Amino acid sequence: MTLMIDPPAVPSRGRMWSHLASDESYAELHMFARELGIPERGFDRDHYDVPAEWYDEVLARGVEPVSSRELVSRLVAAGLRRRKPH
Repeated sequence: MTLMIDPPAVPSRGRMWSHLASDESYAELHMFARELGIPERGFDRDHYDVPAEWYDEVLARGVEPVSSRELVSRLVAAGLRRRKPH
């Protein structure tokens, strides 16, 4: 599994959020999100937004903790980064 998650550092809607991504495939990412119970609406272009209270559970399932910078770098290197349209 090549899933990774950054620390919950993005404030939105009264919570802090992490980003869950895969540097292998979107299929791997979607399958894990379904198994964890993350709603499809949590998917944003190339990652899932995950609330801070789920962070420890995601790590307990073997997902690699990485910095936000490393997460983006690995997505770019894998050709899986999808930027917001301008």
